[in-house]
Amino acid sequence: MSIISSLMTRLWKNESGATAIEYGLIAALVAVVLITALTLLGGSLSDMFNGISNTLGDNTP
Repeated sequence: MSIISSLMTRLWKNESGATAIEYGLIAALVAVVLITALTLLGGSLSDMFNGISNTLGDNTP
């Protein structure tokens, strides 16, 4: 039983992969926020750039 206990103790204290997992979770959260923001703002940004394009196109000789 002491072999299993010592193995469990070593695994519980081993935090070498925790940092990589945390960075992965942060990167995933940032990606979700960016995708959501671009989805919500995509239509209005497209309309704004189309308006600018039309305005510039109307003023050229």
